[in-house]
Amino acid sequence: MAVSAVGIDELLERVRATYDRVGPREAYEASLDGALLVDIRYQALRDRDGVIPGAVVVERNELEWRLDPLGSHRLPEAVSHDLRVVVICNEGYASSLAAASLHALGLRRATDLTGGFQAWRAADLPVIAPP
Repeated sequence: MAVSAVGIDELLERVRATYDRVGPREAYEASLDGALLVDIRYQALRDRDGVIPGAVVVERNELEWRLDPLGSHRLPEAVSHDLRVVVICNEGYASSLAAASLHALGLRRATDLTGGFQAWRAADLPVIAPP
């Protein structure tokens, strides 16, 4: 069975076509309405740039285990497949693949932040500065 290879740019395009991404303001408003903001950036970036108040930090390699409502290692917030989740990486690339993975788990309302944390910060939305 031959497998057809695609590049990452095409993969991102395909993945992003399956759901609606959100911009910084929309993500902020969604969080005020109860959406779970999930920061998947690695520690060095959080230490350098700060964090979004109220966002849950979940390392990318643990994301599916922490957000699966049926999983034994889920976060307390991961109570339903109807949970609205906005995944945030640094610039909005890894978060797209992460959101697609959450869709595969049945989290149909998962999305990601276009432009990532950098877009959030550029929009002058709340950030807790690093110590």
